[in-house]
Amino acid sequence: MSQPGRSRTVPVDGGPAREQRVTKQRLAVGAALEKIDDFVSTQELYRLLHNDGVSVSLATSYRILQSMADDGLVDVLRNAEGEAVYRRCSVASHHHHLLCRSCGKAVEIQAPAVESWAASTAQAHGFTQVQHTVEIYGLCPECSAAGRT
Repeated sequence: MSQPGRSRTVPVDGGPAREQRVTKQRLAVGAALEKIDDFVSTQELYRLLHNDGVSVSLATSYRILQSMADDGLVDVLRNAEGEAVYRRCSVASHHHHLLCRSCGKAVEIQAPAVESWAASTAQAHGFTQVQHTVEIYGLCPECSAAGRT
């Protein structure tokens, strides 16, 4: 394992590797995310870190989470208020989400039909270097059974 303050090379989505500094703060953010099963905002994570006695600024928390998102280490979604929320990825490859609009449960899914559609639509319109995000909102089985909306 890397020591705090050391650099390591991180490959990003099969692209060229880039250098990342492994700091105490980055390790603490990563460890905190490992303990959380649900999506968390930067401010919520910042509060959790401070409650655990970790010294990290809010601005640094934002930078670390964005860096982790860029590296594909965390999923990023927008909550109902439009705020970015983060969660450790359990799937290493490109994927999409089913999201419960009542309890917030998220299920990571592979969607080959979406991938084909996105590629062919982009090609038909002359677009290159295309990226996309698909989030499907509904009610999970538990919330549906409980009659939640």
